[in-house]
Amino acid sequence: MKKFKKLSIIMLAALVIVAIGTPRATLHAAALTSMSDTMTRLQISTDSDHTIAFTTATTLSAADTIKIQFDPTGDAFVLKGTLDYADMTGTGFTVVNACGVGGDEVTAAVDTSAPDENITLTVCAGDTVAAGALQLDIANGEITNPSSADTYEIDITTSSDSGALSVVIVNDDTVTVDATVDPSLTFSITDTAIGFGSLSSTAARFATGDGTGSATETGAHDLVAGTNATGGYSITLNGATLTSGAADTITAIGGTNSASSVGSEQFGVRYTASGGSGTVSAPYAAAGYAFDTANFPDEIASVSGPSADTTYSARYIANIASNTEAGTYTADLTYIATATF
Repeated sequence: MKKFKKLSIIMLAALVIVAIGTPRATLHAAALTSMSDTMTRLQISTDSDHTIAFTTATTLSAADTIKIQFDPTGDAFVLKGTLDYADMTGTGFTVVNACGVGGDEVTAAVDTSAPDENITLTVCAGDTVAAGALQLDIANGEITNPSSADTYEIDITTSSDSGALSVVIVNDDTVTVDATVDPSLTFSITDTAIGFGSLSSTAARFATGDGTGSATETGAHDLVAGTNATGGYSITLNGATLTSGAADTITAIGGTNSASSVGSEQFGVRYTASGGSGTVSAPYAAAGYAFDTANFPDEIASVSGPSADTTYSARYIANIASNTEAGTYTADLTYIATATF
């Protein structure tokens, strides 16, 4: 009886050892990290590009694969039949149509059939794809978004590693922003009371803002104009030459740009422009002077489109002859700015 019990104990111990056996190694796929899919559009039923990034823990060798499966449970994305290697660019590997001489080449196979729409990249013979940050860019809008707004899964599986990421699809991903820019024309005259002082037949005189005049050319006042009109603006001059009483006048220079002529009657103006896009019009743009009463209202400056403020400096000249009638001479000049919207 004792021998039987002893034998039973020995047999039971042997069975336990056999049952336990040598521990077996269990292999687990490493988790992909830093996974993301940056899309160009998130709107339902809209074509989008994809930039799929992920980090692998294991180097891939010849015949190893990277499989990217879009919405594995619902097959809601549509991979177009025209999607191929030419639409794909890799970072960390090179997508090719046929294996060549590169060291990190992969070929691309696209499965557009439901329910397993995916892109599978296969490492070429003799090549490797090093572990680390990888990226697949899919261009040309070759993937159409699902028709329903929701959150969708994209699975990424390599021969050694795996992971999943989510993207959200919305009814409308575009915000329309409205704004109104009102038509605008700005125009100002810096001084509306200017003068020559006393005129002389032996020297030219130039008008100044203080009314006393100057022996040298100077700006009497400025015209400042700006607009957002697509057709720009035009500034015109209207009025009459210097006049005293009912009949005495100082002769206007006319429509030809002319130099100062001391000893002869002359009344004229010229303009210089600074800032913006505006320009002075002929005959007022040259070094001489003009006062084209025959064409009044006469354009003195313009711009053909929208322009920031342009400052026009007005330089008035007066010459008289020795027999010019004595008197107090005045001229009322009107400037008009007109924009074309």
